[in-house]
Amino acid sequence: MVRTGLAIAWLAWMTAAVPADPAYRAEIRKWREEREARLKGEGGWLQVAGLFWLKEGANTFGTDPTSAIVLPAGSAPSHAGVFELKGGKVTVRMEPGVEATVGRNPVATLELKPDVPGPPDVVKLGPRLSLHVIERGGRLGIRMKDTQSPLLQQFMGLRWFPVREEYRVQARFVPYTPPKKVPVPNILGQVEELPSPGYVAFTLGGREVRLDPVLEEPGATELFFIFRDETARKETYPAGRFLYTAMPKDGSVVLDFNKAYSPPCAFTPYATCPLPPRQNRLPVRIEAGELRSGHH
Repeated sequence: MVRTGLAIAWLAWMTAAVPADPAYRAEIRKWREEREARLKGEGGWLQVAGLFWLKEGANTFGTDPTSAIVLPAGSAPSHAGVFELKGGKVTVRMEPGVEATVGRNPVATLELKPDVPGPPDVVKLGPRLSLHVIERGGRLGIRMKDTQSPLLQQFMGLRWFPVREEYRVQARFVPYTPPKKVPVPNILGQVEELPSPGYVAFTLGGREVRLDPVLEEPGATELFFIFRDETARKETYPAGRFLYTAMPKDGSVVLDFNKAYSPPCAFTPYATCPLPPRQNRLPVRIEAGELRSGHH
């Protein structure tokens, strides 16, 4: 009996000690490098430096501290223009002599398309700033990106769990007939119902686990998982993590938790991240993917 126990323990140790296949490790390393490059790159989340909810009527913007939307010092004129909210629509009006572009075209006055359904009209102001309208639960605001954002300048790089192939799992896909709506909360306290085509089921750490994916938009070509596990207490971002997978094939879905990553809210206080649905808060540890980077 003792020998049997020792044999099982030895086998478990050997299984855990086997390193991931070199080609697979290289694939994950490349994916993670690209993830960090997107985060730091042009328009990435580390450049998001402001979010300003609009009030009905005129919302002035510029570097002058009396502006409704105060831009970073030295980034733009003191009085750059006005965002006017009227009847659920936003129009930008630049002050005379202030140069700005939308899609590389000079703009003086323009009704701006928001990010829902998108893509938004992006107002480029000087070499640093870009501004666009976001819509969340009927509220309209201006999201600002700054190529000289302090968040970007202070960024020290991403950290990850070691690559472990056992966290690349093949899950059984069980369709919902018909597809159902999943209530997905966000950090603003709003709830959006998103379609879910079915759930996935798999075994992890000796436990049966289920997750509900959602479809982010009509015609989506990937499943989007918003989940939280027991590592969120200390190691990973407390609110949860994201994971995308290919659509189901032959009744199964491959979930590679080595590619699980932190939401934008981990890097900027100006994001409006979705939170895991109640059923996606898992009572297991998933020691794979992106670690908490100590930002937010």
